[in-house]
Amino acid sequence: MPPTPATPRNKMESRDLTLRYGSKVAIKQVSLAIPEHKVTALIGPSGCGKSTFLRSLNRMNDLIAGANHEGTVFLDGRSIHDRTLDVVDLRRRVGMVFQKSNPFPKSIFENVAYGLRVGGLKDKAKLAARVEKSLRGAALWDEVKDRLDESALGLSGGQQQRLCIARALAVEPEVLLMDEPASALDPIATAKIEELIHELKATYTIAIVTHNMQQAARVSDRTAFFYMGELVECGPTERIFTNPQEKRTEDYVTGKFG
Repeated sequence: MPPTPATPRNKMESRDLTLRYGSKVAIKQVSLAIPEHKVTALIGPSGCGKSTFLRSLNRMNDLIAGANHEGTVFLDGRSIHDRTLDVVDLRRRVGMVFQKSNPFPKSIFENVAYGLRVGGLKDKAKLAARVEKSLRGAALWDEVKDRLDESALGLSGGQQQRLCIARALAVEPEVLLMDEPASALDPIATAKIEELIHELKATYTIAIVTHNMQQAARVSDRTAFFYMGELVECGPTERIFTNPQEKRTEDYVTGKFG
């Protein structure tokens, strides 16, 4: 008999996480594990709390006035709300790629090098090597290697999004959070991003918010369905789409509401 595959370790985990903006509850008592080297998709209708939950994983909500939380999130077993934890280091370890590609008005090279320079890396050869490695990791190197000094704003939308992924990879994170990374892209660029996600999970742990059911089914290992700020159901993607346990999940994935 073949050996039973080992259960993946949970890289991150929320426990009873409630987040409010002022008095408005955005997510309520969410307990969800993010397994290592897997892609976890967060799905649900607009305003259901999935992006709020994603941003909770590297404390991006701290930047919003009036945001407060109960419960906690763990990274490698340590609470990310621990007072001794360096939030800058947390955001290096848990990188973020946003819905709208947001390259800096700098050269392609400087976009990727930016976080490394902020982190104190000055050696030109090391910078060049890390920039190349990151662009290769984002499947962009062959398209831009001869124009690294040109403005990143001259790239196509799909290339800009992969550049933002390269920028996130440059600081060598452990977890990659993606908030609808392909929603503004055409089908060809979307396919490239999805292919890239498949490749990246060998190295990184990924959590992705997507509105696109087919995309969630294609790219993720696990799917979590959010509704009205609550986590309704989470499980292996195939089961969530073919045999959900909850009526609300079934209604959502079959298109009865959205």
